[in-house]
Amino acid sequence: MKNEGIEGTERFLSPDKGRGLRALREFAVGELVFACPAYSYVLTVNERGAHCEHCFTRREDLFKCGKCKQAYYCNVDCQRGDWPMHKLECVAMCTHGENWCPSETVRLVSRIIMKQRATTERTPSERLLLLKEFESHLDKMDSEKDEMNQADIAALHYFYSKHISDLPDDQELTELFAQVNVALMNHSCSPNVIVTYKGTVAEVRAVQEINPGDEIFNSYIDLLYPTEDRKERLLDSYFFVCQCTECTIKSKDKAKMEIRKLSSPPEQEEIKSMVHYAKNVIEEFRKANELLEMCELSLEKMGAIFADTNVYMLHMMYQAMGVCLYMQDWDGAMSYGEKIVYPYSVHYPPYSLNVASMYLKLGRLYLGLEKKTQGVKALKKALAIMEIAHGKDHHYVAEVKREIEEQK
Repeated sequence: MKNEGIEGTERFLSPDKGRGLRALREFAVGELVFACPAYSYVLTVNERGAHCEHCFTRREDLFKCGKCKQAYYCNVDCQRGDWPMHKLECVAMCTHGENWCPSETVRLVSRIIMKQRATTERTPSERLLLLKEFESHLDKMDSEKDEMNQADIAALHYFYSKHISDLPDDQELTELFAQVNVALMNHSCSPNVIVTYKGTVAEVRAVQEINPGDEIFNSYIDLLYPTEDRKERLLDSYFFVCQCTECTIKSKDKAKMEIRKLSSPPEQEEIKSMVHYAKNVIEEFRKANELLEMCELSLEKMGAIFADTNVYMLHMMYQAMGVCLYMQDWDGAMSYGEKIVYPYSVHYPPYSLNVASMYLKLGRLYLGLEKKTQGVKALKKALAIMEIAHGKDHHYVAEVKREIEEQK
């Protein structure tokens, strides 16, 4: 296929994967492959008041929309810039009051509909692919996903039908809801790029050396977990069986599923049973009230077979760390973070933001507990990853640099 606007890359038919993106030149680790503004976007409800609805800048001196009192902006320019999209929600918010509660997906689709009606030419975000060209995978949806789609369509009608004239028919809406979850790049469990955001602009940076002709791969999911878990998640959410190199050779599965060294090693059925238990308890955790106690009991039970570096143990430690942070138990959070951070760096691919985030949390905990040397060391490790993943000029990178400088 002909290159359609992002210098250094082109669309092509990837073997067994359909449409893909490949490099036309060499990209070094940390180099910006391309940047792309969002076609349409919404700020999540839990970020309201802390970020500008238009540019997503995080700041404390935002001001409210005078009508709905729910949208926040940096200044008049940002408010005017967002008005073509916000005016739809603003009227609906005022109409429904406290009963206003559409999901982020419903809000995004409503904005896409308005954008499509207002735009007649290819937008900057469609340089490689028009929105209508995204695959919907409707033929692969099971009844549960179809029901979720229908619920979203019903919510769209309920919250927006009085404010958007002539909504598309249900078949068009079904396809549009399915398309919003589709990605431009194909997936790999050993990706060579990472996507980060600067405001509402997506930046794609190389995290491996990329040569001319190489396909560009992003990751769609959390890569901490072993091969079968990842495949299950990808099939369930994205309707394909991953056949990437990592899923074929399973190079990290042994480390991820490490078993405690015992005088009498557990049988395979015991391990299988414990994996089943771990998955169930992770799901139950989200509904439990006594969170920390549940974490500790679960860690004690799984720890009879699983090593501390096993990913299911790490998941529960991460949840326990979050509970400790919420309870302001800084020592407890630090203790869990110290157990997590090194295995994370082994299990995740190079330059993973999950690893950077853990080093940031741990670094800030150290500093708060007056462990300056350890804190600066952890922040520097986070910074080394972020400079590759975000780029050296990103404001997140500048924030971490300031934190390090303040310790001198």
